[in-house]
Amino acid sequence: MQLSGWCVHRNATLGICLAAGFAVWFTARHRWNERAILWFDALGLAAYSTYGASKALAFEVAPVPAFAMGVLTACAGGIIRDVLAGDPSILMRPEIYVTAAALSSALFVLLHVVGLPALPAAAIAFIAAFALRALAITTGLKLPGYSER
Repeated sequence: MQLSGWCVHRNATLGICLAAGFAVWFTARHRWNERAILWFDALGLAAYSTYGASKALAFEVAPVPAFAMGVLTACAGGIIRDVLAGDPSILMRPEIYVTAAALSSALFVLLHVVGLPALPAAAIAFIAAFALRALAITTGLKLPGYSER
């Protein structure tokens, strides 16, 4: 069973995304704790980086482009969220964000290549990405910035 096939053949997947989006959109900003939004976003980042890589592999995309598609799928969601919220893009901040998406996509693709079934591979990739993002949220872990010498 392909993970991506399961997700796109059920209305509930899109329904959950739409319901969450409308709930946030139609409630006042002061009602949402900023930390709660970071945690929800961490869940979405881990899920969509895994899902994007899975979907690419389901279409028989080669492993390296499948990895990139997983990262882009997850990060595009973060960019859209920031645009709708009127916030500076998370991609321009030194937070561990793209790195967590890359970890999830890379793990899923690697586990797929070595023959692990889709659901265990997805679970491992999801947990790894969420754990890395959680570490960044709780400890303030950031990537080093570029400095000119």
